[in-house]
This record gives sequence, structure tokens and C-alpha cells, in this order.
Amino acid sequence: MTSQMENELLTGVGPGTPMGALMRQYWVPACLSSELKADGDPLRLMLLGERLIAFRDSAGQVGVLDHRCPHRCASLFFGRNEEGGLRCVYHGWKYDVAGNCIDMPNLPVDRNFQGRVKAKAYKVAERGGLVYVYMGERDVAPQLPALEAMLCPLDETNLWARQRQCNWLQALEGDIDTSHFSFLHTGKITVNDIDPNHLERFQFTDRAPRYHTRRTDWGTMYAAYRPAHPGYIYYRFAHFVFPFWALFPNGPLTDNVLAQGWVPMDDTHTMAFTLSWTRKTPVLQLDKLGQPLPLLDRVSPTLPNTADWFGRWRVAANQANDYLIDREAQRTISYTGIAGVFPQDSAVTESMGEISDRTLENLAPSDRMIVMTRRRLIDAVRALQDKGTVPPGVDDPEISSAARSGDLIAPEGQPWLEAYEQTMGQALHPIVALAAE
Repeated sequence: MTSQMENELLTGVGPGTPMGALMRQYWVPACLSSELKADGDPLRLMLLGERLIAFRDSAGQVGVLDHRCPHRCASLFFGRNEEGGLRCVYHGWKYDVAGNCIDMPNLPVDRNFQGRVKAKAYKVAERGGLVYVYMGERDVAPQLPALEAMLCPLDETNLWARQRQCNWLQALEGDIDTSHFSFLHTGKITVNDIDPNHLERFQFTDRAPRYHTRRTDWGTMYAAYRPAHPGYIYYRFAHFVFPFWALFPNGPLTDNVLAQGWVPMDDTHTMAFTLSWTRKTPVLQLDKLGQPLPLLDRVSPTLPNTADWFGRWRVAANQANDYLIDREAQRTISYTGIAGVFPQDSAVTESMGEISDRTLENLAPSDRMIVMTRRRLIDAVRALQDKGTVPPGVDDPEISSAARSGDLIAPEGQPWLEAYEQTMGQALHPIVALAAE
């Protein structure tokens, strides 16, 4: 069982918290590149409990600043993004993307001291359609994360963002809990509904998998396994990658290149950034007759974005409308009556409360990956706190290049890690595919 003290350690991400300190060791996705236009509107960002303003200047560079003007603390959200900087509308003080004050027009020239004023600004990088922010204390930021899905060419990357109104950890734990797929998402589907040649059909012949788990250099991994054809085992592999990335099984291991980051906005709001390779095998969505499986939509509609701190990428089916649950559909064609994978996951993870009280849980063998991941996080936080030990992947992000999620079938008796490594050795890799072309 996770104690109350451990739960608080795992879930608090604001300035000065132990988990917040760990998160700030890494580059953190902040927004989509497409959300910022040169000389366009400033964007409110809530990130790790801090209120920030992002803007793209006239030259296309991105700045991420504390939302308070260093002069009198008026919010820079109301600023004018113009001519290479963000100008506070209160007195006209202007800041570049590095936070340097470059104009004090309300002061006489002989009283100007703009060279001594700087807005709090974070280091920014862009890659693959995402804006990353480094909120740590190093003068020289570490390397960007190097998960395989982040290195795909931009024109071969599916990228989207969705907000969830709960703590980051319970959102992430849904991605590393494999057995729920056969209930929450597909509990009404039977093996007779699925193409007999589809790899994922074995999830419906046995809905109670067994597990292998292990700690890895990048975090943790599991293999859930069930019988397949006589003499063979069906495996589903997944990974947790520090600090908040999940690689979940969503197709064959040979090409299932994807990553989902559960980025804490604050302790009770989380932004999911999802990247996947466009060439990966399509996910299970159709029955054996080629018709859509009921309410298994993979892309969920969102409400129009607003300028609120939590106004971006909110799913239309949400707490306020009970996720548009259809009880008749639940009785007849769907396990949940909720349309869409993301809203189905949101309904259960948000229903736990803004921060789940883990002291009330009764954990089972199916939760081995979740238990191991919590312990891995707690150990890393305490090592950083007590010894200054740099968390996994900060200085060597390339270690995660060996991590990929997905399904495979292997002979009985073959060690599970051997089956994983053998399949990875035969897998299709985006960088290799691009080089070959």
C-alpha cells in the first residue's frame, strides 16, 4: 500500500516540492508549436504549478516568462507582442524571449535602468512540433529527451494534446495498467467479433493476463502475457520512462512507435502530449466485417480553446456532463456507454478525485507495474533529495531508445526479454527507414 506521506511525495509538483524538483531536471513539453504565432497573442501556460506566458517574437523565437512583469507584477498575458518582444501594457516595459528588459519608455533617458531588470525566463527548445521548457537550475540545460517517437520526421508524426482534470500520476498509471483495456474499452467485445488473424484477439480469449516486470535504465517495463496459439504466448509490452512518459501497447512491437507524456500543469490538472509514427500499424478499431467497434473512437472532440489557465485542449465529454454517458448503449453495445478511449480513461481516473487517496487501495497482482513504477519514482526523488543523484535519463536520454511498446507472439519457453530483444532487432525504425529512402 502507498502511504499518505508517499502519496504526497509522488503527486506534488509545484516549486519547492521533491517531485517538482525531479521534474525540473528534465525538458518539459509546454505546448504545441502551432499554438504560437510570430507577433501573435501571448499564451497562458500552467506548468508544474507555475503561471507562465509563452509568446513567439517577430523572428520566430519562443519565449516563456513568468506571467508577472518585474516592474509592478501586472500580468504579461495582456502584453503587446510586437517588434521583437513582449511589452507590458501597464507602463510599456518590454522584454525579449530571454527575459531581458529592452525598453522602459515611461522613464527619462537619464533614469533608465533596463540593463539591470530581467523577467524570469526559462530556456526553450522546439522539436517535432512541440515547445519544450527547461525549468531547472543548470546554466547549460541537458539534452532533449530522445524517445523514438520524438525523432520521427515532423511530416510522419501524429501529434495531439488533451487535458485531464486530475493529478498526473493517476493519469499516467492508466497507461501502464494493461488489463483494463479488456474491460473499460472493449469489455462488450468478444473474440468472435474480431478478425481471427488480428494480433490483439487474444485479449478477448483471456482477460486475466499474468505479468513480468522489471526496473530499467529509463524507468520500468512490463510484459503482460496470455496463451496464444497452442505452443505460443501472446505478449503486450509497455514502459514508463522518466519523468512522466508512457509507452503503451497499441499495435505490433515491430512498428508501434509512440509516446505519451503526462505533463503536470499543477497538482490537479495534467496535459497529455501524444506522439506516434504515421507508418505504424493501425490500432484495433474494426470488427471482422470491417465495421467500427462500438464507441472505441481514438480521437476525441475538444471544446474550443480559451485563454484561461486551464482553457486549452479540454475534451468535450468531461466531468461536467458525465462524459456524455449513454446508459442504453452501456446495456446493449458498450461496456461503459462512453464514446472514445480518452473519455473512458478520463471518467475512471478523474472519478478517483483530483488526487487519488492511494491509502484506500487494495492492490492486486495485476498492479505489479504500477507498484514498481511508484517505487522507482520514490527512490529517484529521495536519491535526488538526499544525495543529489541525477535522475535517470537526464544526462543520457539516449538510453530510452531501447524502449518500445507493443504486441508479439513468441514460442512457449522462450524467455520474455529474449523475445522482446529479438523482435526489436527485427523491428522497423523511423530513422533507419528515413535513411534508407
